[in-house]
Amino acid sequence: MSHAHAAPSSDPMLSAAIAHWGPRFVANGVVLTDFEEITGSISSYSDWCRAWSARAAHHEQLGRDALAKGHFLTAGECLQRAGVYYHFATFLFMQDQAQMKAAHKRQIKCRQDALPHLSPPGERVEIPYEGKTLAGILRKPAGIARPPVVVMAVGLDSTKEETGAYEEPFLARGMATLVFEGPGQGEGQYDFAIRGDYEVPVRAVIDYVETRDDLDTRRIGMWGVSLGGYYAPRATAFEKRIKACIALGGPFNMGRNWNGLPELTREAIRIRSHCKTEDEARQNALTLSLEGVAQNITCPIYIVNGRRDRLVPAADAERLAREVRGPVELMIVEDGNHIATNRAYRWRSQSADWMREQLAAASS
Repeated sequence: MSHAHAAPSSDPMLSAAIAHWGPRFVANGVVLTDFEEITGSISSYSDWCRAWSARAAHHEQLGRDALAKGHFLTAGECLQRAGVYYHFATFLFMQDQAQMKAAHKRQIKCRQDALPHLSPPGERVEIPYEGKTLAGILRKPAGIARPPVVVMAVGLDSTKEETGAYEEPFLARGMATLVFEGPGQGEGQYDFAIRGDYEVPVRAVIDYVETRDDLDTRRIGMWGVSLGGYYAPRATAFEKRIKACIALGGPFNMGRNWNGLPELTREAIRIRSHCKTEDEARQNALTLSLEGVAQNITCPIYIVNGRRDRLVPAADAERLAREVRGPVELMIVEDGNHIATNRAYRWRSQSADWMREQLAAASS
């Protein structure tokens, strides 16, 4: 990606962000020109949240203007995009929690206001969990009475506001999507700390799915991205109501990768683990492990990562593929970065095709 016009930043955190995150931002709904202009306009990571929030507000206003005119499709597009931008404003932005929370509130509001106008529309759901609730978004494909459903687990720094682009391939193939935020994620980060035994919140989500008579509860798939690429197989090992699993760029043991993680990522884990020190956070990260667990996965699983991933070694994906007991599809994208977002066309549609086939087979 060309940044010839942008002054090189002396802030290493900002330089790393620009170098590594462009493909993901663009694949998930950020306009390339906006990415280049926003990152080119700041010289310090401390300006990150402010700059992204300002551009998000521009897209939000376009959406509000469209709503006022009754142009609902346009409103949905613009507000969805604004939600993604506000999300990226909060992205690993740990140094000013008040600024981060203000942008987080806006991202929730924008996607919420977009949902009725998306095609297909979505609804906010609140899933009972440990005396409180976990927030999610359910979208159902048009014209299918009781579709199968893919439960979607986000990562350390992704939220239900970022997942529109991930939902589309499943919806287009006749599957409903239920993206939710568990402990330490999105709206769940305030009440609940990151936990390794993610099968516990997933059990609550699937219990909720079973209360819906508009979904085919015999055909439930599980999907997870980045840290969610650990959470999804972890849950699948324990939760036999899951009939197929997609794991994208997930660690095998988060704690063992600790020293290789960027500083921003370690700090995000510390805060979302509700830990006082980095050492405590590392100890908690060691509980995010598939060791002795992966062999309990017996349903089909589709595993993806990029060989050049600097957050999660591709060897972690290869180990998961070796240790599961069920049918496995492993895709290592040789020139791929984290989750191969720079080559999303290699796996996004293909993994959705695979899930459709698995869930069709599960009903017979």
